[in-house]
Amino acid sequence: MTRTGPALGRDLRARRTALWFAAVTAMGAYCLAMAVHGTYPFGGRSRAVNDLGNQFVPFHARLWDLMHGEAHGDLFFNWASGYGTPFLADFFTYLMNPFSLLVGVFPRDGVEFPVFLVTLFSVGLAAAMTTVFLGRLHEGSPWLRALLSVGFGLSAWMISDGFSDPMWMWGLVALPLLGIAYDWCLRRRRWVTGSLLVTVCWAGNFYTAAMATIGMGLVLLVRVLLDGRPMAERLRVVARAASMTGAGILLAAPVLTVSLRASTLSQPAPEAVYQGPPHPLDYLAHLIPGGLVGRAPHISVGMLALLLVATYPFIGRAPRRERIAWLALIVLMAGSLVWQPTILLWHGLAMPNGSPYRASIALTAVLVCVAWLALARRPRLPELLGGATLVLVLVLCVSTTAYMTTGPWILTAGGVVLLGLLLGLDRFRDDRRVRRGLTVALAGAVFLSSSYTVLSTTRIRDAVEWWKPKRTFDEQALAAYAELKAADAWPASRTDPGPHSFASNDPMLLAGQGGGYYSSYLPAVTADALHRLGGGWYIQGRHTRSFNDPVGRAVMGVGSYLERDAGPDGFVRRAALAPPVVTLRPSSTPLDGTVRDVSLFSRQERVLGARVYEVPTLARSGGGAPVPGRGWPLKADGAGAGTTFTAVCTPGSEVYWYAPWLRGRVDALGTTLRPVGKYRMTSNPLYRLGTVPADGRVAVGVRSAQRQYIPESPVGCLDRAALERTVRHLRATGPDRVDAAGHGIGAAFSPRTAGTAVLSVPATPGWRCAVDGGPARVPRTLGGLMAVELGDGASRLFCSYRTPGLRLGLAASGAAAALLLAVTAAHLLRTRTSGPFRTSRTSRTSRTSDSSRRSRSSFRSQRS
Repeated sequence: MTRTGPALGRDLRARRTALWFAAVTAMGAYCLAMAVHGTYPFGGRSRAVNDLGNQFVPFHARLWDLMHGEAHGDLFFNWASGYGTPFLADFFTYLMNPFSLLVGVFPRDGVEFPVFLVTLFSVGLAAAMTTVFLGRLHEGSPWLRALLSVGFGLSAWMISDGFSDPMWMWGLVALPLLGIAYDWCLRRRRWVTGSLLVTVCWAGNFYTAAMATIGMGLVLLVRVLLDGRPMAERLRVVARAASMTGAGILLAAPVLTVSLRASTLSQPAPEAVYQGPPHPLDYLAHLIPGGLVGRAPHISVGMLALLLVATYPFIGRAPRRERIAWLALIVLMAGSLVWQPTILLWHGLAMPNGSPYRASIALTAVLVCVAWLALARRPRLPELLGGATLVLVLVLCVSTTAYMTTGPWILTAGGVVLLGLLLGLDRFRDDRRVRRGLTVALAGAVFLSSSYTVLSTTRIRDAVEWWKPKRTFDEQALAAYAELKAADAWPASRTDPGPHSFASNDPMLLAGQGGGYYSSYLPAVTADALHRLGGGWYIQGRHTRSFNDPVGRAVMGVGSYLERDAGPDGFVRRAALAPPVVTLRPSSTPLDGTVRDVSLFSRQERVLGARVYEVPTLARSGGGAPVPGRGWPLKADGAGAGTTFTAVCTPGSEVYWYAPWLRGRVDALGTTLRPVGKYRMTSNPLYRLGTVPADGRVAVGVRSAQRQYIPESPVGCLDRAALERTVRHLRATGPDRVDAAGHGIGAAFSPRTAGTAVLSVPATPGWRCAVDGGPARVPRTLGGLMAVELGDGASRLFCSYRTPGLRLGLAASGAAAALLLAVTAAHLLRTRTSGPFRTSRTSRTSRTSDSSRRSRSSFRSQRS
């Protein structure tokens, strides 16, 4: 029966209020759990765990700087990190959740709060939109839909996988939005608006949007399969959805083309190997909320939803064909999450380096859909008891697994309360007042059980050492930020945050311009250049570190830097004699590809343009010689006497040691090092050992816990006076002025300056340089840094960065926008031209309405 007048108004108000109810309930339950746990912003425990602290808080600090005009660089290029690195792919991937823009309305030292709001508001919006989508799936009480939506917003995936990645939280919103868009396809409505919803989902975070598109695409296929319309119409629905999805994705094309190109140019990630599926009982145990153990898909959506999913097979009012289809979808999706070929399909044909089960977010949405299909049919006593029996069998089967800790048992016991309330709703189905009271009680039970679920899982997770919070905006970090801002001299020279102390992206967190950078898009060119000049790295080069040796700092134009110290701040800022970021070399300087460097020290000298090292010939205790092409072999004698290398250098010079892959212990000149190198994964930087004594003899003891090799020339003795003379020469012969703004850098020289200009910036693909306004060309390289030959003489150099993949993406996006405008214009024109023919249109509308009513009647019969 169609509602009209006051009844329709009340119904609309109830639906809108239910949306707010779902959002507030989900957010309130999450906040209550965080408050009880004592987690920021309700307590002293930081939320900045794992990549939330290492990447996303610093990235949001960078976004704050951009929004307030305090960043060095722009959306295209980041001068702070990696001594200069592209930024647009980072922005598209990590900062496109619309709620991330909230960072701009808070103070910089409070960035963690808006990052928390990104998670919180994403949960609330996801719960609200799921309430809408479930109403499209089947009619029923908006309040009961809202309660199931809370379970989706606070699913195990959100608590365990999504919370530490703010951009992934948009995936929670994308699932119901795509479900709504595909529902419009079923109803043959709003193709343009649906395309825009697809764009919003893919632009917000394309990684989770891809999973959401697959998940909701499967839901659409099930709905089409169950639809009573002719096959031709159903095929048109699928085609409509496919075209809408394609148009929406094309409209978001820059996000994809830029990110894909940046990914192909990035430092390769360590190879991820799938360890095989979890034990079936461990997998099934994750249907129960409140636990966390081992590697398995996190699929729980709360006890209420679990009880209803288990009840669904027994509901006779749901057609058998419908029950078979939806339950088969659950089984197929559950299997696809643990089978390697389909895991690759879910994750864009690449095995994730972290959890291989991130796509479980899609299964949580389907479980909530099935739970609603059960609840909307008002399950009866026998049906609910059948579902409760299935849940009891599940609990008994998994009771001996490690997953069943205190939290899951408490929540399982609490399921009895939920069952009792559902039975009450069935018993008093015709008593409106009692049903309202029972619904309120059910809401309270869902709120408390959801909050306890978050609390229980969070406690288990935070007990693991891996989840120890990172230092972000503590007192020492804020003091470091103030020091760096006070000393900022960019672009005349760099102010380097120094060693990794607070987060893996200290230059973005603390400001300054350093070598520290951790991102999936760290360019391979940058990682290789910094490594080959003596910088350390982690994660196979996807996390670079700043130089901690004077030659490396001089090469990169570092004028001041932070160094660890025993003082109250934990660091001290030191000044360094540094050349400008753009320097001049003779035209005869051997660029990359023209000469072979025999050691790290010779490479640093070639890039610096002067001899500053004495590289001695080593003698090894017990005799022996290095293996050509591999270096000195070391035996596994970490607890023994080890190996001693001796060398002779000029007294008073400084001794440096370079063995990038060494894991063991190094003792020399009163200094003890404990390097933790691992081939390709962790690279040690260039270390200072001390000062050469008066007799000129240097003895270096090396102990190794495993068989390995160190370079043939691991020792270099630095002549500080020669380095200072070289730096002064570079300053005297350098440009008159260096300018760096946005994604460009330029230098002004005296008229008719000849030679080779060297920019202390890794030569990442996308750079073009022009001399005296001439044609822009790809620069050559010196030690992986940009080098531009000035020819017979020039006075002006300008280099600009162009993001690879951006033009292609903009062209595709423009074509999609033109298509959507054309479709909109055609629709408006068709509507306008049909106006004069009112009688014909009325007749046609009547026929269409009759057809639509017949279609809806058939559709409802399938659902009920």
